[in-house]
Amino acid sequence: MKKSFWQRLKEVGPGAVVAAAFIGPGTVTSCSLSGANYGYTLLWAILFSTISVIIMQSMASRLGIVTGKGLGEALRDKYTSKGSRTFLAILVIAAVFIGNVAYETGNVSGSVLGVQAINPALDGSTLKLIFALVIGIVAFVLLFSGSYKYIEKVLTGLVVAMGVLFLICAIAVGPDWLAVLKGLFVPSAPKEDGGKAWMTIAALMGTTVVPYNIYLHASSSAKKWSNPEEDIKTSNLDSILAIGLGGIISLAVIVCAAAAKSRIPDFAIANGGDMAKSLEPLLGSWATTIFGIGLFAAGFSSAITAPLSAAFASSGILGWGEDMKKWRFRVIWLIVLAFGITATCTLGASPQEIILFAQAANAFLLPITAILLLLACNDKKLMGQYKNGVVINVLAILVIGVFLFIAARNMTAFVTSAKALFGA
Repeated sequence: MKKSFWQRLKEVGPGAVVAAAFIGPGTVTSCSLSGANYGYTLLWAILFSTISVIIMQSMASRLGIVTGKGLGEALRDKYTSKGSRTFLAILVIAAVFIGNVAYETGNVSGSVLGVQAINPALDGSTLKLIFALVIGIVAFVLLFSGSYKYIEKVLTGLVVAMGVLFLICAIAVGPDWLAVLKGLFVPSAPKEDGGKAWMTIAALMGTTVVPYNIYLHASSSAKKWSNPEEDIKTSNLDSILAIGLGGIISLAVIVCAAAAKSRIPDFAIANGGDMAKSLEPLLGSWATTIFGIGLFAAGFSSAITAPLSAAFASSGILGWGEDMKKWRFRVIWLIVLAFGITATCTLGASPQEIILFAQAANAFLLPITAILLLLACNDKKLMGQYKNGVVINVLAILVIGVFLFIAARNMTAFVTSAKALFGA
């Protein structure tokens, strides 16, 4: 029996988990800096990234539905030699586990920034410690429950809330809509800043199309669906709607920052908290509160998904299985979550540079993960009749090609950023 559109709509979920994963404080920071520094010029990067995410994540979801496994486990089935598995394990742990450890600091810190934007009187190191611990405890309880369905519902609700909140701010701030349309559909990169625009482009793409989301989506879909004939169609709808909403949220943040900066040129915007404060002179305290709630939701949702995706990817590639209630699985996400809370409480400076560096680094790591996904989805033994067709292969190769170009074009700026970050 074929499912109707409304029946499929009721079953969406994994796509929202992915959207919740990439709409974090790092995304809000990158989008805020893009709008503040380049106006509406780089909106096209988010549009392209969103389309790319839908293509790649749809492949990952189909892999999970057909095989009943995450990408890590599927790669172990495809590459059986000890050498291949060791190489893949090192690659996945470097790209996903270590990256998420860095991201988690920004996720927890971003949630705290959102709370402080809502009520500036709550600023202070003691309160920062309290809020970080509370956020960490709530995330711990959700993850420790081992219930994917419950986590999915919470994250879906947060994504919908973020979409509504950020869109209200973007519309209310009154942007230049002609400039918005031009930025969306006329790709360009300012040259007068010595190539820094490409670093921003890489950060925008790196915060939208991230390697760990490919592992997260495959594993989530494997837990959600099991009938390829019907569920792949539902999954495609899920990806388009949820990830499309995630892209709209990113666009809304850039629009807010660009409009705010054009009207208050002297206002410094360095992170999501500054972005929230910049709206108050234009729209009133209600806008700062709404944006602050959105920033809190972004940080909290990503504080859940980063440890979860690290556990899915690492457990899968190490052959430990992906049972959320097993202690080996729990230990992985616990390490990521604990590091994020500890770093938030002890790090004197803002983690902004670490997060932006990690996002730019994703521009280099993503093509590798995407190629592995492409190889797995073309494996007849793994996918059977559901392996990639010509059209999806062409689109995937084009996406990978563009990201390789961005990575190469961004190399100089990336090295400069790395030297500044590590004091070289």
